[in-house]
Amino acid sequence: MDLLYLDDRVLVCVKPAGIRSTDEPGGLPDLVRAALGDPNANLRTVHRLDQVVGGLMVLARTARAASDLSAQIRAGTFEKEYLAVVHGETPDRGHLEDLLARDRERRRTVVVTEPGPNARPASLDYETLARADGCSLVRIRLHTGRTHQIRVQFSSRGFPLLGDRKYGADDGEGQIALWSFRLAFRHPRTGKLACFQLPPPPQGPWSRVRPAPDALETLIPSAEFGRIG
Repeated sequence: MDLLYLDDRVLVCVKPAGIRSTDEPGGLPDLVRAALGDPNANLRTVHRLDQVVGGLMVLARTARAASDLSAQIRAGTFEKEYLAVVHGETPDRGHLEDLLARDRERRRTVVVTEPGPNARPASLDYETLARADGCSLVRIRLHTGRTHQIRVQFSSRGFPLLGDRKYGADDGEGQIALWSFRLAFRHPRTGKLACFQLPPPPQGPWSRVRPAPDALETLIPSAEFGRIG
Protein backbone atom coordinates (compact mmCIF):
# COMPACT_ATOMS: atom_id res chain seq x y z
CA MET A 1 0.00 0.00 0.00
CA ASP A 2 1.56 3.28 -1.15
CA LEU A 3 0.82 6.06 1.36
CA LEU A 4 1.61 9.53 0.02
CA TYR A 5 0.59 11.66 2.99
CA LEU A 6 -0.59 11.16 6.55
CA ASP A 7 -1.57 13.45 9.43
CA ASP A 8 -4.18 13.48 12.20
CA ARG A 9 -6.99 14.52 9.82
CA VAL A 10 -6.42 12.97 6.38
CA LEU A 11 -4.55 10.21 4.59
CA VAL A 12 -3.76 10.15 0.87
CA CYS A 13 -2.93 6.81 -0.73
CA VAL A 14 -2.82 5.00 -4.05
CA LYS A 15 -5.73 2.60 -4.52
CA PRO A 16 -4.68 -0.47 -6.49
CA ALA A 17 -6.93 -1.45 -9.38
CA GLY A 18 -9.20 -4.35 -8.41
CA ILE A 19 -9.71 -3.21 -4.80
CA ARG A 20 -13.03 -1.85 -3.56
CA SER A 21 -13.10 1.70 -2.19
CA THR A 22 -15.60 0.85 0.54
CA ASP A 23 -14.87 -0.11 4.14
CA GLU A 24 -15.26 -3.88 4.10
CA PRO A 25 -12.95 -6.87 4.48
CA GLY A 26 -10.33 -6.54 1.75
CA GLY A 27 -11.47 -3.00 0.86
CA LEU A 28 -9.15 -0.01 0.70
CA PRO A 29 -9.61 1.20 4.32
CA ASP A 30 -8.97 -2.36 5.51
CA LEU A 31 -5.70 -2.52 3.54
CA VAL A 32 -4.63 0.90 4.81
CA ARG A 33 -5.21 -0.18 8.41
CA ALA A 34 -2.96 -3.18 7.77
CA ALA A 35 -0.30 -0.89 6.29
CA LEU A 36 -0.52 1.36 9.36
CA GLY A 37 -0.36 -1.63 11.68
CA ASP A 38 -3.54 -0.47 13.42
CA PRO A 39 -6.64 -2.64 12.82
CA ASN A 40 -8.79 -0.11 14.70
CA ALA A 41 -7.66 3.03 12.85
CA ASN A 42 -10.51 5.45 12.19
CA LEU A 43 -10.65 5.77 8.38
CA ARG A 44 -13.65 7.16 6.51
CA THR A 45 -14.25 7.03 2.76
CA VAL A 46 -15.43 10.40 1.39
CA HIS A 47 -15.22 9.61 -2.33
CA ARG A 48 -14.97 6.45 -4.39
CA LEU A 49 -13.29 4.93 -7.39
CA ASP A 50 -14.71 2.05 -9.41
CA GLN A 51 -13.23 -1.25 -8.27
CA VAL A 52 -11.36 -1.67 -11.57
CA VAL A 53 -9.83 1.83 -11.38
CA GLY A 54 -6.59 2.73 -9.61
CA GLY A 55 -5.01 5.97 -8.46
CA LEU A 56 -5.18 8.62 -5.77
CA MET A 57 -7.74 8.59 -2.99
CA VAL A 58 -8.06 10.57 0.24
CA LEU A 59 -9.46 9.07 3.42
CA ALA A 60 -10.63 11.10 6.41
CA ARG A 61 -9.30 10.19 9.84
CA THR A 62 -11.99 11.89 11.94
CA ALA A 63 -15.73 12.43 11.64
CA ARG A 64 -15.21 16.20 11.40
CA ALA A 65 -12.66 15.82 8.59
CA ALA A 66 -15.03 13.51 6.72
CA SER A 67 -17.84 16.06 7.06
CA ASP A 68 -15.58 18.90 5.85
CA LEU A 69 -14.31 16.99 2.81
CA SER A 70 -17.82 15.80 1.95
CA ALA A 71 -19.03 19.41 2.06
CA GLN A 72 -16.24 20.38 -0.38
CA ILE A 73 -17.32 17.61 -2.73
CA ARG A 74 -20.96 18.77 -2.62
CA ALA A 75 -19.87 22.37 -3.25
CA GLY A 76 -17.70 21.36 -6.21
CA THR A 77 -14.49 22.72 -4.66
CA PHE A 78 -12.89 19.28 -4.22
CA GLU A 79 -11.04 18.85 -7.54
CA LYS A 80 -10.69 15.44 -9.15
CA GLU A 81 -8.79 14.82 -12.38
CA TYR A 82 -8.24 11.58 -14.25
CA LEU A 83 -6.19 10.21 -17.10
CA ALA A 84 -7.73 7.79 -19.60
CA VAL A 85 -6.71 6.11 -22.82
CA VAL A 86 -9.64 5.80 -25.22
CA HIS A 87 -10.14 4.18 -28.60
CA GLY A 88 -10.28 6.72 -31.44
CA GLU A 89 -8.94 10.21 -31.90
CA THR A 90 -10.68 12.67 -29.62
CA PRO A 91 -10.84 16.42 -30.35
CA ASP A 92 -8.17 18.58 -28.72
CA ARG A 93 -10.56 19.45 -25.90
CA GLY A 94 -14.23 19.19 -25.09
CA HIS A 95 -17.05 19.45 -22.61
CA LEU A 96 -19.35 16.46 -22.13
CA GLU A 97 -22.77 16.87 -20.55
CA ASP A 98 -25.43 14.16 -20.30
CA LEU A 99 -28.31 12.82 -18.29
CA LEU A 100 -27.25 9.49 -16.82
CA ALA A 101 -29.44 6.78 -15.32
CA ARG A 102 -28.47 3.63 -13.51
CA ASP A 103 -29.73 0.27 -14.82
CA ARG A 104 -29.49 -1.71 -11.60
CA GLU A 105 -30.49 -5.04 -13.14
CA ARG A 106 -27.61 -4.94 -15.63
CA ARG A 107 -25.39 -2.92 -13.28
CA ARG A 108 -24.71 -0.40 -16.02
CA THR A 109 -25.04 3.36 -16.40
CA VAL A 110 -26.83 4.60 -19.52
CA VAL A 111 -27.32 7.95 -21.26
CA VAL A 112 -30.99 9.02 -21.31
CA THR A 113 -32.67 11.88 -23.13
CA GLU A 114 -35.67 12.52 -20.86
CA PRO A 115 -35.60 13.82 -17.29
CA GLY A 116 -36.85 11.39 -14.67
CA PRO A 117 -36.43 10.31 -11.07
CA ASN A 118 -33.46 8.11 -12.03
CA ALA A 119 -31.84 10.62 -14.42
CA ARG A 120 -29.04 12.76 -13.03
CA PRO A 121 -26.93 15.39 -14.80
CA ALA A 122 -23.28 14.57 -15.44
CA SER A 123 -20.56 16.83 -16.79
CA LEU A 124 -16.83 16.84 -17.37
CA ASP A 125 -14.17 18.68 -19.35
CA TYR A 126 -11.25 17.02 -21.07
CA GLU A 127 -8.05 17.81 -22.92
CA THR A 128 -6.30 15.47 -25.34
CA LEU A 129 -2.63 15.09 -24.38
CA ALA A 130 -1.46 12.67 -27.09
CA ARG A 131 -2.62 10.37 -29.88
CA ALA A 132 -1.03 7.18 -31.19
CA ASP A 133 -1.99 3.78 -32.61
CA GLY A 134 -5.62 4.84 -33.11
CA CYS A 135 -5.97 5.84 -29.45
CA SER A 136 -5.98 9.07 -27.44
CA LEU A 137 -4.68 9.96 -23.99
CA VAL A 138 -7.07 12.40 -22.33
CA ARG A 139 -6.89 14.41 -19.12
CA ILE A 140 -10.32 14.76 -17.51
CA ARG A 141 -11.67 17.25 -14.99
CA LEU A 142 -14.71 15.70 -13.37
CA HIS A 143 -17.49 18.08 -12.26
CA THR A 144 -19.94 15.43 -11.05
CA GLY A 145 -19.38 11.99 -9.59
CA ARG A 146 -21.88 9.63 -11.20
CA THR A 147 -21.30 5.88 -11.25
CA HIS A 148 -19.19 4.92 -14.29
CA GLN A 149 -19.55 8.51 -15.54
CA ILE A 150 -16.28 8.85 -17.45
CA ARG A 151 -16.61 5.39 -18.95
CA VAL A 152 -20.16 5.82 -20.26
CA GLN A 153 -19.81 9.43 -21.42
CA PHE A 154 -16.81 8.64 -23.63
CA SER A 155 -18.18 5.29 -24.80
CA SER A 156 -21.51 6.84 -25.82
CA ARG A 157 -19.58 9.09 -28.22
CA GLY A 158 -17.63 6.25 -29.79
CA PHE A 159 -14.54 6.50 -27.57
CA PRO A 160 -14.62 3.51 -25.19
CA LEU A 161 -11.78 3.28 -22.71
CA LEU A 162 -9.12 0.65 -23.36
CA GLY A 163 -9.85 -2.48 -21.37
CA ASP A 164 -13.45 -1.47 -20.56
CA ARG A 165 -15.39 -4.51 -21.75
CA LYS A 166 -18.54 -3.40 -19.91
CA TYR A 167 -18.86 -0.36 -22.19
CA GLY A 168 -17.77 -1.73 -25.54
CA ALA A 169 -13.97 -2.09 -25.64
CA ASP A 170 -13.38 -5.64 -26.91
CA ASP A 171 -9.61 -5.18 -27.20
CA GLY A 172 -8.05 -7.86 -25.00
CA GLU A 173 -6.55 -5.34 -22.55
CA GLY A 174 -6.40 -6.82 -19.09
CA GLN A 175 -6.78 -3.54 -17.23
CA ILE A 176 -9.00 -0.53 -17.79
CA ALA A 177 -7.09 2.61 -18.80
CA LEU A 178 -8.53 4.98 -16.20
CA TRP A 179 -6.43 6.52 -13.41
CA SER A 180 -7.18 9.03 -10.66
CA PHE A 181 -4.11 11.23 -11.02
CA ARG A 182 -4.87 14.52 -9.25
CA LEU A 183 -6.74 15.54 -6.10
CA ALA A 184 -6.96 19.07 -4.70
CA PHE A 185 -8.86 20.11 -1.58
CA ARG A 186 -8.72 22.42 1.42
CA HIS A 187 -7.14 20.74 4.41
CA PRO A 188 -9.84 20.24 7.07
CA ARG A 189 -7.64 21.62 9.87
CA THR A 190 -5.59 24.40 8.24
CA GLY A 191 -7.80 25.42 5.32
CA LYS A 192 -4.72 25.44 3.07
CA LEU A 193 -4.88 24.00 -0.43
CA ALA A 194 -3.52 20.47 -0.67
CA CYS A 195 -2.73 19.15 -4.14
CA PHE A 196 -1.53 15.66 -4.95
CA GLN A 197 -0.59 14.34 -8.40
CA LEU A 198 0.69 10.95 -9.49
CA PRO A 199 1.05 9.56 -13.03
CA PRO A 200 -0.11 6.02 -13.84
CA PRO A 201 2.39 3.16 -14.07
CA PRO A 202 4.23 3.03 -17.42
CA GLN A 203 3.16 -0.52 -18.24
CA GLY A 204 -0.13 -1.99 -19.40
CA PRO A 205 -2.56 0.18 -21.34
CA TRP A 206 -0.55 3.30 -20.42
CA SER A 207 2.27 2.23 -22.71
CA ARG A 208 0.00 2.58 -25.76
CA VAL A 209 -0.01 6.41 -25.81
CA ARG A 210 2.71 8.50 -24.20
CA PRO A 211 2.26 12.24 -23.60
CA ALA A 212 4.76 14.82 -24.81
CA PRO A 213 7.53 15.77 -22.33
CA ASP A 214 5.95 19.16 -21.58
CA ALA A 215 2.63 17.49 -20.74
CA LEU A 216 4.38 15.22 -18.25
CA GLU A 217 5.49 18.24 -16.26
CA THR A 218 1.97 18.58 -14.86
CA LEU A 219 1.91 14.90 -13.86
CA ILE A 220 4.96 14.96 -11.56
CA PRO A 221 3.92 13.94 -8.02
CA SER A 222 3.60 17.01 -5.82
CA ALA A 223 1.97 18.00 -2.56
CA GLU A 224 1.96 21.13 -0.46
CA PHE A 225 2.41 19.00 2.65
CA GLY A 226 5.07 16.71 1.17
CA ARG A 227 5.35 12.94 0.93
CA ILE A 228 5.95 10.29 3.51
CA GLY A 229 7.74 6.96 3.16
